[in-house]
Amino acid sequence: MGLLDRFSRRGGKQAGVAGKDAAYLADWVRTHIGVEGYIEPKTTVTDVTAVLIATDGEWTRRIVGEKGAHRLAKDLGIPVYDVRKTGYPQRMRDYDARKKIERRRQAEG
Repeated sequence: MGLLDRFSRRGGKQAGVAGKDAAYLADWVRTHIGVEGYIEPKTTVTDVTAVLIATDGEWTRRIVGEKGAHRLAKDLGIPVYDVRKTGYPQRMRDYDARKKIERRRQAEG
């Protein structure tokens, strides 16, 4: 067990997507149009994560673990890509840029 594993919710086990996260992701897919999943690799700080991106570029990220990443497409019925191979879609960057402008305008006004 690694040092950071002691502080994880699953004690270092990769049991897939936890109940609350699975329900959140399923609800997010249901309430957004054209959602695609992008799997991000494990890092020194986090386990495998999934980024769900809607047609308008809105996105959400959750830690899913290795097993959860493999089950994501099947369980949610969406296409899932390896972000290392495809990169992030431009619509995600455009969405972030729009939100940044909106926050700046709210702060000014």
